[in-house]
Amino acid sequence: MSLTDVSAGYGDRVALEHVTVSVARGSLLAVVGPNGAGKSTLLKLMAGLVEPWSGRVEILGGPPGREARRVAYVPQAELVDWGFPVTVEDVVMMGRFPRLGPVRRPGREDRRAVVEALAQVDMDHHLGTQIGRLSGGQRRRVFLARALAAEPDLFLLDEPVTGIDPTTQELLMDLLEAQARRNRTVVATTHDLAAAAQRFEQVLAINRTVVAYGPAGMLLDADVLAKAYGGHLLVLPGGAAILDDAHHHDDAAPGERHFHDRDAH
Repeated sequence: MSLTDVSAGYGDRVALEHVTVSVARGSLLAVVGPNGAGKSTLLKLMAGLVEPWSGRVEILGGPPGREARRVAYVPQAELVDWGFPVTVEDVVMMGRFPRLGPVRRPGREDRRAVVEALAQVDMDHHLGTQIGRLSGGQRRRVFLARALAAEPDLFLLDEPVTGIDPTTQELLMDLLEAQARRNRTVVATTHDLAAAAQRFEQVLAINRTVVAYGPAGMLLDADVLAKAYGGHLLVLPGGAAILDDAHHHDDAAPGERHFHDRDAH
């Protein structure tokens, strides 16, 4: 998939400009950058949720949205309405909707996929639990299960490992690595530069445009980090510390809040 000289934003506010990047199938790619850098907008362009102002986006061989059933998009946790009256099973079944179409009801194969996906994230014993009653780490597990149940070729994950316990973070990363080994593409935004350097294969650093793109080891290069983060970065002996709010949504459209991603399909 690729973006060629793409610019996009909300109203008259620019989020991304002149972005050109190509992502090979089977990539395990972390997207990093400061708040307001356009990380979330990049995922939404790939998912077909945001139209580019200019340039060309090609996803899975065509325009965004044409192969929607092959794409799983998971938004940031703080944009989800956790009071929505649905169970864990309901949430994960939403991942099957693109395959069902507007008429067909979930069948045995769909229920099997849901249970298997929840088992992979060790949440199959919570099938009937209301989603809002779960802990933050459990909610992230369920949303990854929803993505797994979709059996996609492309995972688009916005901050999947932010604010969760180390055990859950390791589990989620193990599952994402396994998907990449199956030649499925994983693109995830993150503020956790240590996780990006250690667990991802490639890194795309953006700050409204592409700052750097290459092997994850480039995050050990202070010059790359300084270019990406500017004043948000304090370089210390032996490493770098990011002075950034990891829980602030960096480029949402005003008032945006949603529960599921059916509009992505």
